[in-house]
Amino acid sequence: MPKNKISDTDNTTWYKDAIIYELHIKSFYDSNGSGKGDLQGVIEKLDYLQDLGVTAVWLLPFFPSPLRDDGYDIQDYMNVNPDYGTIQDFKRLIREAHKRGLRIIIELVLNHTSDQHEWFRRARIAPAGSSHRNFYVWSDTPDKYTDARIIFKDFEPSNWSWDPVAKAYFWHRFYHHQPDLNYENPQVHKAVFKVFDFWFKMGVDGVRLDAVPYLYEEEGTNCENLPKTFAFLKKLRARLDERYSGRMLLAEANQWPEDAARYFGDGDACHMSFHFPLMPRMFMSIEMEDRYPIIDILEQTPEIPDNAQWAIFLRNHDELTLEMVTDEERDYMYRMYARDPKSRINLGIRRRLAPLLGNDRRKIELMNVMLFAMPGTPVLYYGDEICMGDNYYLGDRDGVRTPMQWSADRNAGFSRANPQSLYLPVIIDPEYHYEAINVETAQCSKSSLFWWLKGMIAMRKKYLAFARGAVSFLMPDNHRVLAFIRTYQEENILIVCNLSRFPQAASLDLAGYEGCEPIELMSHTKFPMIRTAMYDLTLNPHGYFMFTLHRNVAEEVARSEVVPAIASSTKVNMFDEEFRNGLQDVLPAYFIRRNKIVGTNAILREISIREALPFGSEAEQCWLLVVEVRFMQQPSELYTLFVSRVEGTAAADIITARTSELICTITGDGDDAALVEGFIEGWSCNSFISLYKQVKSVSGRNGTFSVLQDRRRLPVFKDCYGWWKDYPESSAVICGDDLFFRMYRRLSDGINPDAEMLEHLSVTCGFPNVPRYFGAVKYICERGDEHYIAAYSQYTHSESDVMQMVVDSITRFYEGRLTIDSAIDKAPEELDADVFDIAFERFDLDNAEVLTDADVAVFTLLGKRLGEMHLALTRRNAGKHFSPETYSKLYARSVYQSVQSVLKQTMDRLQRRRGKLSSQVIPLVDMVLERKQKLLEDAKQFLAYRYNCQKIRLHGNLYLRRVFYTGKDFLFVNFEGHKHRSFTARRLKDSGLRDVVDVLDSLQETVLRVLYDASFIRPEDKPKLELWAEVWRRHAGGVFLRSYAETVSGSKLLPDSPKAFRCMLDVFSVQKKFSDLRQFDSMSTAELEIVLRGLLNVHCPQAAPVCKRK
Repeated sequence: MPKNKISDTDNTTWYKDAIIYELHIKSFYDSNGSGKGDLQGVIEKLDYLQDLGVTAVWLLPFFPSPLRDDGYDIQDYMNVNPDYGTIQDFKRLIREAHKRGLRIIIELVLNHTSDQHEWFRRARIAPAGSSHRNFYVWSDTPDKYTDARIIFKDFEPSNWSWDPVAKAYFWHRFYHHQPDLNYENPQVHKAVFKVFDFWFKMGVDGVRLDAVPYLYEEEGTNCENLPKTFAFLKKLRARLDERYSGRMLLAEANQWPEDAARYFGDGDACHMSFHFPLMPRMFMSIEMEDRYPIIDILEQTPEIPDNAQWAIFLRNHDELTLEMVTDEERDYMYRMYARDPKSRINLGIRRRLAPLLGNDRRKIELMNVMLFAMPGTPVLYYGDEICMGDNYYLGDRDGVRTPMQWSADRNAGFSRANPQSLYLPVIIDPEYHYEAINVETAQCSKSSLFWWLKGMIAMRKKYLAFARGAVSFLMPDNHRVLAFIRTYQEENILIVCNLSRFPQAASLDLAGYEGCEPIELMSHTKFPMIRTAMYDLTLNPHGYFMFTLHRNVAEEVARSEVVPAIASSTKVNMFDEEFRNGLQDVLPAYFIRRNKIVGTNAILREISIREALPFGSEAEQCWLLVVEVRFMQQPSELYTLFVSRVEGTAAADIITARTSELICTITGDGDDAALVEGFIEGWSCNSFISLYKQVKSVSGRNGTFSVLQDRRRLPVFKDCYGWWKDYPESSAVICGDDLFFRMYRRLSDGINPDAEMLEHLSVTCGFPNVPRYFGAVKYICERGDEHYIAAYSQYTHSESDVMQMVVDSITRFYEGRLTIDSAIDKAPEELDADVFDIAFERFDLDNAEVLTDADVAVFTLLGKRLGEMHLALTRRNAGKHFSPETYSKLYARSVYQSVQSVLKQTMDRLQRRRGKLSSQVIPLVDMVLERKQKLLEDAKQFLAYRYNCQKIRLHGNLYLRRVFYTGKDFLFVNFEGHKHRSFTARRLKDSGLRDVVDVLDSLQETVLRVLYDASFIRPEDKPKLELWAEVWRRHAGGVFLRSYAETVSGSKLLPDSPKAFRCMLDVFSVQKKFSDLRQFDSMSTAELEIVLRGLLNVHCPQAAPVCKRK
């Protein structure tokens, strides 16, 4: 059971945030087979109501009654109709509802009683003028109060009826068997107050005051909304506030807005009042396809006190009342919604929501959107969440009070009784038959209105602007579009509704919201930013949008120069609840400023701290944080942060310099202090090393930290210093001269492959060209999911990495070309040969003019070491995660599917976004787009070959900076894989050529970047040198590829067929380029230009025209 039990200390204005569900006990569920619903039945269905998401249940009258008006003719105010149960049953209902966070609202009919009530029977025989007789309104003539309208004019000819016992006329505003109480009599006040005390003491949360406008009569008036009525309500409210906390009074006042608003008083009468005039105008607007009726009635609605709230609804247990409309409007409503005269009653229409709207799902959704978005608390009528039908042939208003349809079983699952004994028959109309329209069916279909409404309720509860916000209407030129903004504190919700059965366009004036990003509330889909005051939208027939106008505060803070401060009252246990909450508010801006979110463009919503594992001492404090990052449109993720508290001069220097690792300042203990990320001092580094030394598990709030140690490979621990380096997905930490550990930033969605690969290659395979593995730290969540926090390995001094070696070499090559005037203008012959040709076929080409002996040695060794690593990964019996797999024909088909998919999607996006790109790159984009069809045809050639090779685990993102050079040999590091792929995808096996293509691609990107960044090369020389850059890249790649192939010769790592080998290499190269190009939106112009030029330089022999330069 959720821990949401209601207490008396809960929010006293809970009714503003409520979603109320109206039900009749006799109609809801029959627990004992009597044919009528009962209190126990309601109790048994409370879990259903809680699951739906409503927060309050409004029970129609359940008191002893002759039931001539379905319980609104009350015979005893302080008891329960025995057909429904007992007082004890009702008390249990309150307890069970409150356990589930549901409030109970009952209905008291203050205006009148049944003529069978003890008070009336006593009044009839009491002497005229006596106190007992004066409990009701009597007259010797029916000619008094003639200005009062007859409400039930279809049934009653007068508001007066003759009583033969009392020999006088009694007053009744409703049926003649419902005499009105006389509120001029103080004894009536006392009696009514006693009734309120009885139910409020029992625990009832609210009371709907039925027919409250008619309490008093006065000659010369219409006997409605009289000052004495409001005086009585204020008296009742004062008594309620004095005795009971957090209770609510809801006025049923079917009046025009200015009169209905009077029932709030000055915030000292009723807490809530129904907005009756709004409801029919919502139906009018959707039929007229015009927003005017809604705007008009809301403009007539006066401001109400801050502690008051309107109650709004679409349908209820009565007819769709048309009292508060004009005669012309009433005629229109009858013609549109009640063509059959039998569906009309009094001044209204006795139909449920779905039949009124023709069972049109779009209309039903749109009406509910308006219900939930308009100012006020929404009230749902039982059964409308599943589109229940009605039966207006039953008479009176019973047609909308039929049994709730729970299942396709007998009696719609409502009762086990004989069908003939039901209080009313279930709906068997073909369109709304209970066998098709029922809760069980709706719950099983995710596309049902039930599930949609459940999501709508959850969404409304999330945003307080709907319940408490101001409303401002927009006036687009298109009158068929209703648009308004709900505003509360920092929330701005834009609602746009198409009232038409046809698609519509609208231009909205959103002045003041420039720079905001509209985010659709149900799907969290981001729409284009509001850049100018006028914002254009198109809507489907009866479509709608609900946006939060999101101004990313965290991004604004991140861009500002202000350093946030958090108060801390103690240094002993700094991460108390107050400090933790403050840091959770600060971290989103820090994450954005440091660009710590990996591989996503989703909007960061909030960050919560799951773990704060302390290290160090009181004087030298640091913590390992595990935080949950929640986004607007995708699942949350876990991230790590290592933070330290820095004091004194070091803190002052960091704060003054605004260094990037500064998270916030710490105030409250007198000294300058700062919270920073990373190992700023040696002690903070040592504190984390101590965790490794201890080899133990440490329990956190929501999981366990476990240290894994390979005791055969322990490092020599020395006093060490820390060096902290941030990478996209991790932070590298060097401790002293011999220990290196990598702390992983993102933990979510599976095992990080870096530590896994490092352990397998170093320990299991004994491969020497990776760092020596020492151990790791895991975080095991309470539900059992394991995540690597960090991996410990040997620190190996390196002189450089391969990228720097390539930069140095290609720079010397460019300088050499420039020193020979004729050399730069010479067209290189090698452009008709690609990497594969140079490696295996074009031995006539001499690379001596292009590569130095040192270059050849470097790329030969690099190819050899990569081949040796791949051979190590082909070990048999290495477990399911590392054992090689066959490169099947089915897998080849899936590879082709991935290739053509990334080609199409990227090309299509480039085409759509072309006009928004820099003019500098548009010619290159056009050249790529021209080749779309040929590239797709060439990719399809991948299916023409049989690839009799193996799939193995890979490095996964082997660009040149991830290969260190120690001065004698190469060392492969950082096996985390590509940041845009999930951890699960990074651990998939594939051809070793994927790593080969990564190296070749990184080689090409490096030589182009050096060319276009070099200041010593004149702009007019760069296009000529680009041809020579490609020649150098192809020669270097050819040497590397030949060395790799020779190393793995005899294994199953490469296809036997040279044609299959070449095709695989070419297709993988194109796929790699387009996978990079897919992120073009986040690239700078210079970065995009390099990727595009690289793509155009890829030479595919099977498609020479594709890659031929213009």
